[in-house]
Amino acid sequence: MIFFTKFFLRIIRMNNSFIFGVAICFIALSAILAYKLEPQTFESYFNGLWWVMTTVTTVGYGDYYPQTVAGKCLGIVVYIFGIGIISVTISKIVDSLFMYQRMKEEGKLRYTGENHFVIIAWSKHAENAIKEILNTDPTTDIVLIDTLDKTPISHNRVHFIQGSPLQPDTLEMSNISKARAVFIFADDTALEQHALKDPAFVDGKTLLVATAIERNYNHVYTIVEVRNKENLENFKHIKIDEFIFGSETISQLAVRSAFNPGSSKILSQLLTRTYGEDLYEITKDERWVTYHDAFQDLLRQGATLISDGENLNINKRLHEPIPQNARLFVICDKDTYRQLCS
Repeated sequence: MIFFTKFFLRIIRMNNSFIFGVAICFIALSAILAYKLEPQTFESYFNGLWWVMTTVTTVGYGDYYPQTVAGKCLGIVVYIFGIGIISVTISKIVDSLFMYQRMKEEGKLRYTGENHFVIIAWSKHAENAIKEILNTDPTTDIVLIDTLDKTPISHNRVHFIQGSPLQPDTLEMSNISKARAVFIFADDTALEQHALKDPAFVDGKTLLVATAIERNYNHVYTIVEVRNKENLENFKHIKIDEFIFGSETISQLAVRSAFNPGSSKILSQLLTRTYGEDLYEITKDERWVTYHDAFQDLLRQGATLISDGENLNINKRLHEPIPQNARLFVICDKDTYRQLCS
């Protein structure tokens, strides 16, 4: 008994790959010996494997079993060693699954996908952005980078990377070079989770992160949240594709609602994919020569052309030709958008 106890304790301490290899070899060798010892009983190597597997898993259907002394001796060896080895192997597999899940929650695993969104710094704005991305695109993955000890959101399409975005290794773990876009949200936490109240310090931290990203990954589309608009000049030396000003947008929506009741609901509807009509980008149809052609054709299909890129003055440019690199934005429902894309 002491011998078997020491034997299995030694197996438990061995490398997982070695244990898996031993289990596979033991099962395969036992199946071959079972057929070789009693070919008339087991009829094929597969039946020998079937008997070994039902034995080591303690199922024991009884459809195949050894009938000779040599076969029964093999059965004793399978009983004593096989069941123990398979039990250890199964426990190792379960432990590996738990280890993988724990490492994933703690942000220790590298993301290997492509065309994903990278979000830096967990905040309420980041949480809303993640929800909007998940609602907008049912296939795109999201990689969240933060210094938290554990992922703040559990979703099969959200991958958490624990670490500082200022460190190259952390950015590499997110596979940011293959990302579709990166969002840098304002992080108002310092060491030991103390809050930073001065917007200058918050934007300074954002500037460091943006500089680290643009120095090595300036080909990735970058969107940065700035707390104080006066700090915008400090970002001019690096390439930032877009800036967002959270507090400013909230204030403007509040004022618009006061002067024009209901206007904030219209803007909120256009900014989300949860209900009603939304804002979509479409490609130029070869039949359209001028903006007027596009406007009338889209209107017949149930969509309204509102801009070319950032230019909202379409109504004053209806007779101008549409350039080949035009970025046309329309307002319509999801079904209409699918028809336009098809």
